[in-house]
Amino acid sequence: MAADAGAAGAAPLPLEGVRVLDFTQVMMGPCCTQMLGDYGADVIKIERAGLGDISRWSVGEDPDGGNNPVFASLNRNKRSITLDLKSEGDRTAVLRLVETADVVVNNFRPGVMERIGLGYDDLRRINPRIIYAVGTGFGLEGPYVRKGGQDVLAQAMSGAMERRADPALPLTVYPTALADYAAGMHLMQGILLALLQRGRTGEGQQVAVSLYSSMLAMQMQEAAMWMMRGRELNWAAMPLSGVFETTDGAIVMVGAFKENPLRDICRALGIDDLSADARYATLEQQHAHRPALQAIFRESFAGDTTEHWLARLGEVDILCAPVKSLQAALDDPQTACNRMIVELEPTAGGPVRLVASPIDMSASPFAVRRAPPRLGEHTDEVLAEVAAAAEDGCAA
Repeated sequence: MAADAGAAGAAPLPLEGVRVLDFTQVMMGPCCTQMLGDYGADVIKIERAGLGDISRWSVGEDPDGGNNPVFASLNRNKRSITLDLKSEGDRTAVLRLVETADVVVNNFRPGVMERIGLGYDDLRRINPRIIYAVGTGFGLEGPYVRKGGQDVLAQAMSGAMERRADPALPLTVYPTALADYAAGMHLMQGILLALLQRGRTGEGQQVAVSLYSSMLAMQMQEAAMWMMRGRELNWAAMPLSGVFETTDGAIVMVGAFKENPLRDICRALGIDDLSADARYATLEQQHAHRPALQAIFRESFAGDTTEHWLARLGEVDILCAPVKSLQAALDDPQTACNRMIVELEPTAGGPVRLVASPIDMSASPFAVRRAPPRLGEHTDEVLAEVAAAAEDGCAA
């Protein structure tokens, strides 16, 4: 089942009437502004003429060119205009848009917007109600302020990459852009908070988020344990948890949240109760002998199918799940039940199927009101609106 792409207008959306000027590209900023657009904001994506968002061309050749799947996944419910910000005329158009805007979002390196006269101080003189949202790699000040930011760098420098289930495993890059998505959602949260605050005070403000800080925030439990007790907390290295190969795949098991999970795991595996063995009687002992425990688990799970072990562990109420491919997850009936796939009109490049919003609101459901825009598709439309607003005296 696909989410209904034609349900727009069925109910007022929470951000209707909010205009967002979107200078972002790649992932952190676009996933933030897409979420704002998903719930009603008028997101105007300002792109470079001829090039546009880096995601339009950085993934290589694609049948749909600049609307490849990566770009499309992050840019629905937006209008695209192309401008040359070095051109006086185009900069004037941007400043007129600022007069009518509620939010400006960018994820350039610190100083870039200021150099072209579009920094926060520049824009709030034009519109004191503006909310100026900035996403950076490392922050607006400090020793790394000029360093280029990127998801993998944030994984590495925040300590997240160094932490793994077993120190003997090689260091590796997590295959999903954790920092980009987390920072994008933090940026969206900051914008929503600033909109609420502006409703009370009438004044805008600057909102800043960094990939680095978002990755630290994701490790809040581990960081607190280290800073307060000097102990490492590593959920991937818990002695009764892990990923284990079966005869036809793999299963993940979480042996926790019970009085004696080891006893129940052993019952499911059909082996002697290891919790009665002094080497494994306490959590501390289980940590100390984790390699031996994990070897026993691996040998047992290797003897039967994933389905068999899911049933056995389920009988003793041990948390477990099959390890699925992305394709299997997308085809899972729970994905359809959650309405997590939206299908749009196909293009010359083929079908357009995207992951929907994970936020389910009963009174204002998610809908795709606009397909991912072609580069500059709405330039004339938006600039005509600016001109009409100026003529009507709506712009200051």
